[in-house]
Amino acid sequence: GDEQAALAAEVLAILTHPEFAGLFGPGSRAEAPIAGVIGNRVISGQVDRLVIGEDTVLIVDYKTNRPPPRSAADVGAVYIKQMALYAAALRTIYPGRRVRAALLWTETPVLMPLPEDRLSAALDAMGL
Repeated sequence: GDEQAALAAEVLAILTHPEFAGLFGPGSRAEAPIAGVIGNRVISGQVDRLVIGEDTVLIVDYKTNRPPPRSAADVGAVYIKQMALYAAALRTIYPGRRVRAALLWTETPVLMPLPEDRLSAALDAMGL
């Protein structure tokens, strides 16, 4: 119906958006599993896109919140915590590479990088 058509249009807008080309290019993976041990926690999950570069690793999770937050400062703590844990796990797998995290709000579509200081603060708050 109309909702499926709208979702298809959103997805197509994302796939063809020049800003997102790297997300779907060589070196990128869909629905990538992430696992690791951070402190005394076992981290296990899956991100929608994982882009492995020579110097940088980018993790992106798709979110469908309507309306999406206006800025990274408004992103809910649960998303920040989740992405902080994934980023920390990837740092152990790819030492020496900068690990960046972003959310892709599908409705807009907007790719929203998450500030590293906010991710670090979330890990600190968890004692990691």
